[in-house]
Amino acid sequence: MKLERYLDRIGLAKSPAITPAGLTTLQAAHRRAIGFENLDIPLGRGIRIDSDNVFDKLVTRGRGGYCFEQNRLFADMLTAVGITCRPFLARVRLNAPEGTVPPRTHVGLLAELDGQAWLADAGFGGSDLPPLPLKNGAEAWTPDGARHRLVRLGSAHEPGGEWRLDRAGPAAATDGRGAEHGGWHPQYSFDCIHVAPDDLEQANHWTSTRPGTRFTSLHVASIVLPQGFATMTERALTIHRDGVTQTHVVEDAAAYVRILDDVFRIALRVEEARSLPLFGGAEKRFPTTV
Repeated sequence: MKLERYLDRIGLAKSPAITPAGLTTLQAAHRRAIGFENLDIPLGRGIRIDSDNVFDKLVTRGRGGYCFEQNRLFADMLTAVGITCRPFLARVRLNAPEGTVPPRTHVGLLAELDGQAWLADAGFGGSDLPPLPLKNGAEAWTPDGARHRLVRLGSAHEPGGEWRLDRAGPAAATDGRGAEHGGWHPQYSFDCIHVAPDDLEQANHWTSTRPGTRFTSLHVASIVLPQGFATMTERALTIHRDGVTQTHVVEDAAAYVRILDDVFRIALRVEEARSLPLFGGAEKRFPTTV
């Protein structure tokens, strides 16, 4: 029943085939139907990443979520479809100063199909992203006109090794942290070591509570569009579609809720929006417990 409800939420009539094409279909449908957002953090609710709470929030209540929620749901549904997967923790490289080592604040998935590992990620909020085989130099295009590739880092003889995901494409088709079209730019890096549930809980807690980070100081939402990308940071809305970019300033809480629903497919009540710090609500921007 959960799989049926999930497929209905993302607009698929049936489960896709257990193939690379089926994985691509499922991930694309998920990313176009369930918006990326962090609004429970400024609402002071914390982020719960167990399967039941994530399903209730993202499917039953029609909300969105950030990577720890999105990829918890995606992992559960891949398993229900019949695709084996496991999580990895990544260091987000977008706008990271050269020479620094960012913390592991992103979770993605490694799926297995016919003995080949695939990068599967329904929870990266920076831009569109397709599944990629875990092979050095593997590339794919997305409908927003961007290219994506995986690069193997370090020695080929190093056990496990580290990987970097790169993107080359229009900056307008990102959440504002992307670089201009023309060259490869790092998105995040990761390795393939085992990740335990408590590792995810720890990373999620840090990401959702550390003061001064993107998720504890801003209100963010984004979603992949069929031919582009939409993002809203604070009251600034940007929609990039078919090579055309439009910007808009959101006036009030009622308009904010309408845009969340119409553009990002996120259900939020006006009363909830009015309680956000963005619209004069409580100034508490991050919870002390999760």
